[in-house]
Amino acid sequence: MYAKIMSAGLYGLNAYPVEIEVDTSRGMAAFEVVGLPDAAIRESRDRVRAAFKNSGYEFPVQKITVNLAPADLKKSGPLYDLPIFLALLAACGQTHADFAGSMFFGELAMNGEVRRVQGILPMAALARELGYARIFVPEENVKEASAVLGDGDMEVYGVSHVCQVVDFLENVRDLAPAPPLAFSPGSTPGQPDMADVRGQEFAKRALEIAAAGSHNALLIGPPGSGKSMLAQRIPSILPDLTFEEAIEVTKIHSIAGELTNDCPILTERPFRAPHHTVSPAGLSGGGSVPRPGEISMAHNGVLFLDELPEFSRAAMEILRQPIETGTVTISRAGGSASFPCRMIVIAAMNPCPCGYYGHPTRPCTCTKSQVQRYLGRVSGPLLDRLDLHVDVAPVEFSDLSSGEKAEPSAAIKKRVDAARAIQRERFAGTAVRCNAQMPAEMVEEACRIPAQGSALLQRAFEQMGMSARGYHRILKVARTIADLEGERDIQTRHLAEALQYRSLDRKYFSR
Repeated sequence: MYAKIMSAGLYGLNAYPVEIEVDTSRGMAAFEVVGLPDAAIRESRDRVRAAFKNSGYEFPVQKITVNLAPADLKKSGPLYDLPIFLALLAACGQTHADFAGSMFFGELAMNGEVRRVQGILPMAALARELGYARIFVPEENVKEASAVLGDGDMEVYGVSHVCQVVDFLENVRDLAPAPPLAFSPGSTPGQPDMADVRGQEFAKRALEIAAAGSHNALLIGPPGSGKSMLAQRIPSILPDLTFEEAIEVTKIHSIAGELTNDCPILTERPFRAPHHTVSPAGLSGGGSVPRPGEISMAHNGVLFLDELPEFSRAAMEILRQPIETGTVTISRAGGSASFPCRMIVIAAMNPCPCGYYGHPTRPCTCTKSQVQRYLGRVSGPLLDRLDLHVDVAPVEFSDLSSGEKAEPSAAIKKRVDAARAIQRERFAGTAVRCNAQMPAEMVEEACRIPAQGSALLQRAFEQMGMSARGYHRILKVARTIADLEGERDIQTRHLAEALQYRSLDRKYFSR
């Protein structure tokens, strides 16, 4: 006998429908799974067999063939356990349930319980897009799947045991569909606040500009000056996630298996801080079936690279193309997959191996060649893609001992929100969301400068040996500074401030 049931698969960020076909016939007892399954799917034979026995059903002693179509795409993960179980149950005549208009997902325990799986959100979105009336997902995934629902839309059922599904489809018991998930963005209580940082007004101003225009930044200074502390507080001054942005980034985290039933959808911008020993594949993503890396996990948020020169050269250079395009593409023999990665890159580093090169009071113990070799680990092309180069000076005793509270993140965030509102209006009807994403042709229109400012920029361009990319990034930063002040046009003072954030090219990186 033959039975068919629908599920879905993932390749990169894209879901595609998968038909689970089961055929039972006479012959030597066997259980074969075809259609490019991975090891986890092949092992489903043992889980399904045990679930049959422990759920009160009789496992057929026949030749069983399971086909996962389309057969030319590699399938992975244990999410096909539940649909294989149900299709086999129908093929051997132990249920006459109607599976039409439904999709099924779930890993099975040997006693028939349904366990959570990865990547439910993009697959639920596919089911809705294709017009399926209902989907059945593990109970632990139900909130995640309901994030894509609207009123009167597809029904999502969370199940904890295979018998629940069979009984519901045979009208033996009722199951209540999950309601659409309410989305309320906001910060978690106890989130690090800029008020905790004493002094460092110059660095705070630079990070405010970075947040307002989604600019990348490099923080360079001696140990203990507060570079990591500042970076960890950037999410507190970023605009709240919109629902569309939340769905984008939650899909990525869903595929990576980082969601829980308590946190089915991200309500805060992600902050990713991989250790400097991370591999290039760990940053960009990879695998025979591509999975997202840290670059994509930071989409719509912040990627913090502490101790930047300690990262491998290969890992650092991987950042160059994603920073420019906002996507990372992983190519394999079977095809390629692209993940979005529109993030703010914040890098931090010491100026030399000992950390005290240029320190006002502590002598540096490094030789000139050691300093140059250390700074040379950061390539010119990568440095050119970091819009703001911020000198984080040692904190003064007077700042540390002062009882005066610094400006809180909430006050800075209001200015950032106002600047982003100006940018949304400016870029309405385009794919650009903020100043840092402007293409070259848009820069010419949005970043007009006065004659005096043009003369200043020309001198800086010639003296600093600036590249065309650096020139455009100066204009984008100046545009953001003007937006923070509510100015319609870029003024010379805005250009002068933007140029301050490129001065470290000459102080540290000139040869």
